Amino acid sequence: MSREVTLVLTDGRVLPSFHVELPWWQEVAEIIAAAKARFGLDLAILRILSTEPGRPNGGGQVTYLAQGGETPIPEDDHPLRPDYAKQGGPARTLAWAQQALGKRIVNAEQKRTWNLSAIWKLEVEGEAEPVWLKQVPHFFAHEPSVLRYLGQPVLIAAGPEGRQLIANLPGTDLYQADFPTLIAIVKDIVHIQLRAAADLPRLRSLGVPPMISLPPAISSSAPWAATLAARAAACGLPETLVHGDLHPGNVFGTAEQRTIIDWGDSFIGHPAFDIIRLTERLMPADAAAVIAYWSELWRNAYPGSDPIQAIELLRPLAALRMAAVYQMFLDNIEPSERPYHDGDVASYVDIAQRMAPGE
Repeated sequence: MSREVTLVLTDGRVLPSFHVELPWWQEVAEIIAAAKARFGLDLAILRILSTEPGRPNGGGQVTYLAQGGETPIPEDDHPLRPDYAKQGGPARTLAWAQQALGKRIVNAEQKRTWNLSAIWKLEVEGEAEPVWLKQVPHFFAHEPSVLRYLGQPVLIAAGPEGRQLIANLPGTDLYQADFPTLIAIVKDIVHIQLRAAADLPRLRSLGVPPMISLPPAISSSAPWAATLAARAAACGLPETLVHGDLHPGNVFGTAEQRTIIDWGDSFIGHPAFDIIRLTERLMPADAAAVIAYWSELWRNAYPGSDPIQAIELLRPLAALRMAAVYQMFLDNIEPSERPYHDGDVASYVDIAQRMAPGE
């Protein structure tokens, strides 16, 4: 997959289309570099305007709105549009970052923008390491509080409109984590969750939400959900801080030094949701071994508990939860951004139904 990109500028101009290799719609650094090289323009990408039908979050013909030109044409402000996707939004965010840092930003490279975040890599005067500027929509507003609680990654500052400044981390994302690294990630998350299980009042006071409620359209298809949740709770593991999207790509660093990032999806709930997510794309033998290690850690901490049984009971509920999360995204983003998630709700409901009791 690759993208055929068209840029519509805020002054009304439409630039000739060009090709970029990286398929994922939210990745914009390559687009900005190509616009600079081809047209001599320094742009900021605001949001997608349209995508090629039938493409699930990648590839095809994609049209973006880009901040460019000296006289922007006024546009209607959609009520669900985050500030970073509005005209002037990137400039407002960078101005906040410079004020919060108290130092001059030498270079700001926009890496990503979509309905779930906007991310810049900042080079700051006098600093050897870059600083990361992240901005999230209102439904991820508790993420800075979670980062302060965890201490890693280091939150330098947080501000209005979901803005955050985060210290640089060594390494890279661990999408390709090998088996020993996956085991280390399990140890990391269990360590966090054992601490958090004793800190629930504090976490609630920080605004960490409970697990998302299933909307009627989803819950009506799963009359068994409440029973499975009750049976899983009886397996003896505590409620705790759940990352909510713990795949290896949301772990950054090296095999020896890892940090779990992107806590916007976090909630207070059952820890099995994270191990289900972490192992869902592994080969069966690897998944079983990772789960066995996770289970041993929890049984040692909570003698008499049955972590394996909790996982099996929660697998259909984990899929329903993901459907509810994607429905929440769709309910809180403007129409042009919905192609990112259009097929996800039905897909996860179908997965849940196939795993449901009696199926």
